[in-house]
Amino acid sequence: MAATDFKDYYAILGVNKTASSDEIKKAYRRLARKYHPDMNPGNKEAEARFKEVSEAYEVLSDPEKRQKYDQFGQYWRQVGEGSPFSGGGGAGTNVDFEGFDFSQYANFDEFVNDLLGGLGGASARTGGRSTGRRTTYRPSTGTGYTDFGSYAEQPSGVSADREASIKLGLSEAFHGVQKRLSLGNETIEVRIPPGAKNGSRIRVKGKGSVSSYTQQRGDLYLIVELLPHSFFQFEGDNLVCEVPVTPDEAVLGAQIEVPTPDGTVNVNVPPGVRSGQSLRLRGKGWRNPKGDRGDQLVKIQLVTPKDITPTEREYYEKIRASRTFNPRSNLAQVKL
Repeated sequence: MAATDFKDYYAILGVNKTASSDEIKKAYRRLARKYHPDMNPGNKEAEARFKEVSEAYEVLSDPEKRQKYDQFGQYWRQVGEGSPFSGGGGAGTNVDFEGFDFSQYANFDEFVNDLLGGLGGASARTGGRSTGRRTTYRPSTGTGYTDFGSYAEQPSGVSADREASIKLGLSEAFHGVQKRLSLGNETIEVRIPPGAKNGSRIRVKGKGSVSSYTQQRGDLYLIVELLPHSFFQFEGDNLVCEVPVTPDEAVLGAQIEVPTPDGTVNVNVPPGVRSGQSLRLRGKGWRNPKGDRGDQLVKIQLVTPKDITPTEREYYEKIRASRTFNPRSNLAQVKL
């Protein structure tokens, strides 16, 4: 951890370094109550502060962790049991770090290399030879949900709320659906409300991890992932589809049938419509959480037939012979 990433746990809890365990506990309870997600729904800043407060309390409430934190500052996690710098047990290097300024090092590797250099540049693990290799140290982690029945690493001592992804078909998301989900050894029933979209967060109260402090369960947040559909797509909040029309429908106009989420409707195609032009069907799009409907955009796609009958060819040739419209007339003026 770089010196600039150092977290002053005492400052986070608002207590002095000489604070007793009772004072630390009181400070934590006051701040945890103030910044708890249940007291600040949707407030990302409060959620971040709650995680900081929980992390600080996890370290300062544990006498062994607090002693290491006080002695080694931002590198306390890297100085594990058996380390030659832990002051006990390991390789037996007897170094007094009292009052030592760890902030002068950008990371733990620099501190180790500097210290080993001061001790003759040798490591007990290399038989007295300096290897010059750098080691990456990572803080210990706990576990949290990422998908049903599986876990991923999460920082320990933070919020007991967890996230998981859930895949939904477009019909399920539009109409809403009841899902049975497996969370490890537990099976739960979840109601997905109508109108869920990609990235929607659905809160399942009391189905997160168990807090090591309150012994109560946090919440599970389901992040919606919509499966692709063969006809409908999204553009922002609008539902979009492409509908093919023939040349005569595009020129003369027509009434065509277009699917919508709740059935087929008749749509008037205006004469002279162009390929790529969009027609708006108001109130036929996606639902929102309030139950209102957005718009559906119908993109016109001009499609020409590959196989035509002799009669059709005759009429197309007559049209070509008598046509006055030249869509490329402006190209004669194009020059480099």
